[in-house]
Amino acid sequence: MRKLGKTRRKTDCPKGRITFAAARQNGDSMRIITGKARNIPLKTLEGDDTRPTSERVKEAVFSMLQFEIEGRRVLDLFAGSGQLGLEALSRGASHATFIDNSRAASDIITGNAKKAGLFELCRVSASDYASALRGNAGRESYDIVFIDPPYDSMLVPNALRLLVSGKMLAPHSVVVCESRCASAPKRKKRSEESEQAEIYSGVFGEDDSLASAFDIRKSSAYGITRITLLEPKMQNG
Repeated sequence: MRKLGKTRRKTDCPKGRITFAAARQNGDSMRIITGKARNIPLKTLEGDDTRPTSERVKEAVFSMLQFEIEGRRVLDLFAGSGQLGLEALSRGASHATFIDNSRAASDIITGNAKKAGLFELCRVSASDYASALRGNAGRESYDIVFIDPPYDSMLVPNALRLLVSGKMLAPHSVVVCESRCASAPKRKKRSEESEQAEIYSGVFGEDDSLASAFDIRKSSAYGITRITLLEPKMQNG
């Protein structure tokens, strides 16, 4: 495994995501945090096969991206309720593409986008992520990409490979990856090398060639969730 330097900056799986009960009350507990659609409530899928990104994690993500959103084109993979892409649109992104293989998820995204007054800036695709990305190869590029699949699915590295091979990452783009990490008590007992191994495995799946295509801008843990921001080296000059 290639040693990493110090870090600088949803239903597309046979097994479902972990459900956080606190993230859902009658299917209408999430909200857009700020921007032109501030405080608009968002619906999420019912049942135990979704893992909505918590508001704490979402706030952290957009704090990292706060000066990079205006006018940008966004891709939200494994989109679930669409809350990440919609938050970006509310904060000034110019367009967002949402991909989730669940028809129910696509309907939820469409409804949330209309409720927030952002639907004209959206494209919603009820499609398998791999088929959608292969079909889009060479046709469109994105400035901000959210990859938030079910934990332990190893879909993050697969999605990254398709984005790179399809030349879908715009110059100076950033990819936001969400993956599982060890609990806080366990992290306190680990070495820096173990921490880096967790980042590497969760994002690149032990693929050295894939890792060599990206710089890690930042990686931070929130509970059992790790957020890692990547910059493609091929776009960095």
